[in-house]
Amino acid sequence: MDTLNTRTLKPKKPTTAILPVIVIAQFCCTSLWFAGNAVMNDLVVDFHFTESALGNLTSSVQFGFIAGTLVFAILTIVDRYSPSKVFLVCALIGSLLNLGIIWKGNTLVTMLGLRFFTGFCLAGIYPVGMKIAADYFEKGLGKSLGFLVGALVLGTAFPHLLKGITSSLPWCAVLIATSALAFLGGLMMVLLVPDGPHRRKGQGLDFSSVFRVFKAHEFRSAAFGYFGHMWELYAFWAFVPVILQSYLIIHPSTSFNIPILSFLIIGIGGLSCVVSGYLSQSFGAKRVAFLALLLSCMCCLVSPFLFAISHTYLFIGFLLFWGMVVIADSPLFSTLVAQNASSELKGTALTIVNCIGFAVTIFSIQMINLLREMTDSNSIYALLAIGPVLGLLALSRKRKV
Repeated sequence: MDTLNTRTLKPKKPTTAILPVIVIAQFCCTSLWFAGNAVMNDLVVDFHFTESALGNLTSSVQFGFIAGTLVFAILTIVDRYSPSKVFLVCALIGSLLNLGIIWKGNTLVTMLGLRFFTGFCLAGIYPVGMKIAADYFEKGLGKSLGFLVGALVLGTAFPHLLKGITSSLPWCAVLIATSALAFLGGLMMVLLVPDGPHRRKGQGLDFSSVFRVFKAHEFRSAAFGYFGHMWELYAFWAFVPVILQSYLIIHPSTSFNIPILSFLIIGIGGLSCVVSGYLSQSFGAKRVAFLALLLSCMCCLVSPFLFAISHTYLFIGFLLFWGMVVIADSPLFSTLVAQNASSELKGTALTIVNCIGFAVTIFSIQMINLLREMTDSNSIYALLAIGPVLGLLALSRKRKV
């Protein structure tokens, strides 16, 4: 009887404290993503790389993430093992790989390898963080993922801020700081976030699960909308510093701090993720996602005229707006994916959709990278509208009866 009473009266861990921990841990660990991009100019000089290293090193992280998510999805790792422990292991290994960039004996090949395996580890961080949130917050998931993707955005942008405020320090300070943050984030997750109350453990290996999740029409609609969104997102993020540099070349009388502005343009998307999460509670995740994707599509199409703007503040204001709408739909697509997948395959569904989505980013990043080598025209960024257009078509397609 005493044992029964003890179990009944045992207080549950308040979920109100869980979300901030997940968000902070996600922010800390995803700072690994663009750590190399933030010090790219230094890497080019110190290691005698060519300008194409930006696209290649960014794509290497994406390739690693794709490979990682594919392995995680096929082996249903997140559904079979404690997500918090998976998060910790990947955070610790990722932080060490990130530090490896500092090694003076690096070549482009070894650096590509380090970034590839860092991306592999990120597959156990970003989608796993969403899985953990989904295990805690079945209701209001859009709002919760809004905070979570907002943390990803700030984490992605943070290395640019570090570079801007540590310009007097060696470039390796950015890598040391981001690795320390990832280590801290992994510890926070495993120590403070136990398995969620809505988690259902998978029943073992099921290779067919990767294909079964796509049978539902609403799931496919959300997934293909997400793929279109991803075509634009990471290519835009990767080339924000290049866009700013191109503007300075066209307008030599203008001056601004490219790393700080890159952080603001990418980082402001974190705020829009939170706002879109709240809006989804009133207007629905699909409707808000459609509007955000439409607005970012319009930004792509208008971008060729952006560089002719002589008013610097108008130019920066446009990029800030683009930075908001380009990511605002991301948590909503993840919400739709999670809501339209069965509970026991939710982690696998989020992971495989992330896998395909990041595979799409490889093509858009390399396309822009190649076109930059072929032409000086800044009209190339209009091609980023291809993805949003296809995503909008997927979202608007009615189910066949």
